[in-house]
Amino acid sequence: MEKVKIDNNAFVYPMPMVLAGSLVDGRANFMAVGWVSRVNFKPPMIGIALGPHHTNKGIDANQAFSVNVPDFSLMEKTDYCGLVSGSKTDKSKVFNVFYGELPGAPLIKESPLCMACKLYDAKKLPSNTLYIGEIIEAFTEERYLTDGKPDIKKINPFTLTMPDNNYWQVGNHAGKAWSIGKRLKND
Repeated sequence: MEKVKIDNNAFVYPMPMVLAGSLVDGRANFMAVGWVSRVNFKPPMIGIALGPHHTNKGIDANQAFSVNVPDFSLMEKTDYCGLVSGSKTDKSKVFNVFYGELPGAPLIKESPLCMACKLYDAKKLPSNTLYIGEIIEAFTEERYLTDGKPDIKKINPFTLTMPDNNYWQVGNHAGKAWSIGKRLKND
């Protein structure tokens, strides 16, 4: 099948939806983020790319932020946090907030997986800032674990596709990573 050239503003497909949290002017603030990825193994680090938003003010001031993985039941609240700015709307009451070791990284009790991050680096890009945080603490509940590890089916996260701007639920298990291709390695 022949490849068709498309707009170069392509995206990695799909993107996990998370809520980035920061403490801004003494108040917890949360922002919907689709541009997120683990970026380092040891120490564990995660990156979020943000345009010029109110959330950035808190990350820059406190040198900390949180990454909260909402489940599908939180899709409406997550989307709301992407529609309104914390500079005009108090989003601190949208969720039940708790804190770990990092006072500048508000965490969401309703999220199945929460990570508190100490800012490692912030790289200014032409239209965004890439914030890289070292994961200092991670929180979940027993009900989201299988054999002591987070279980994607139990967490029930949702993803974002762009440029069509749609949310999707996670599908079925497709295979074991770094295992399913072993047959080709042995051929």
